Amino acid sequence: MTVRLLVDGRADAAVSALDRGLGYGDGLFESIRMIGTTAPLWSRHMQRLGESCTRLHLPMPDADQLWGEALQVSRGMPQAVIRITLTRGLGERGYAPPPTARPTRIVAAFAPPPMHRQPLRLRLCDIRLAEQPALAGMKHLNRLEQVLARAEWNDPSIAEGVLCDGHDRVISATMANLFACVDGQWLTPSLDRCGVAGVARAEVLARCPWITVGELSLAALRGASEVFLSSSVRGIAPVQSFDGHDCRPGDVTRQLQQHWLGLGFSMELA
Repeated sequence: MTVRLLVDGRADAAVSALDRGLGYGDGLFESIRMIGTTAPLWSRHMQRLGESCTRLHLPMPDADQLWGEALQVSRGMPQAVIRITLTRGLGERGYAPPPTARPTRIVAAFAPPPMHRQPLRLRLCDIRLAEQPALAGMKHLNRLEQVLARAEWNDPSIAEGVLCDGHDRVISATMANLFACVDGQWLTPSLDRCGVAGVARAEVLARCPWITVGELSLAALRGASEVFLSSSVRGIAPVQSFDGHDCRPGDVTRQLQQHWLGLGFSMELA
């Protein structure tokens, strides 16, 4: 895997083994799909990063500087996924954060995965997400729940796993947000207790203000007539089945895929 990266703006720099991002997962990240020299959802990524920095008491890096570094590492790539990682930087041993954070900034470019092209099969994950409202919604560096969830299956025909909280409320997929049409009403799970508030989810909600944000039970998901996933890296993905329950891509999924095409992303339609 070829990776181009800058650490604090330098190609020859390295991350210290004492960095709090490595020691405690003390930081944030954004995964941003670029099309040439454009990133259609850039402003939403910067908004989430800024809000999360405020919540973690981290200084927000300069967005123009981040953009310049994203262009630098992705130069010559027709498409790329830019990962911006921001940690609290170095500090004394122990959980107590330093009085003044001096963040480490990593901007890396990767070859992008394909956009979702075929309706997906989903399974229910055994692991349950812990509830922590102080961290809910943020894309922080602690992703071990998702790592364990994704390790539960190796069947290539299963594209994603559905994650629930400890009360069996549906929260998301392992790498995407989830939307479902239940009895004619579109729902997406509330993320005020756990889960990541994706920027693609924000784009969908802005485009479709009639979608309700609320509680989605497993029983309701199993009875949904139409389901799709949203991801800033992989786009709008229709769901074919969930644990044996069949779904069929419908008008809302197709309309959102058309919207993604209008943003500049290339993808096949359901």
